[in-house]
Amino acid sequence: MPANKKYLTKSPFQRFLKITAGVIGGYAVMISFHHLFGYIFEPKHVVITAGVTGYILWAVLLLMAFLAEKAWKIWLYYILLTVLFALPILLKL
Repeated sequence: MPANKKYLTKSPFQRFLKITAGVIGGYAVMISFHHLFGYIFEPKHVVITAGVTGYILWAVLLLMAFLAEKAWKIWLYYILLTVLFALPILLKL
């Protein structure tokens, strides 16, 4: 059964942006999220938990990139989330 045309990305550049947002942006959000938890909680417990939850979170973020209507919006959201999660560490709060 072929895919419905309305769900397919129209331009190759949009497809490239979605793929890179899902892979690179999703990974950056996942890493910064777990670094924030390592900053708040005991790091050795976060590392153990991140081994499982990291892959799940990254897969969900990868999927969300393909469900987004516009690729630039998902890049903007992922950059903002990464900066938000990394802000306490960057400011040494």
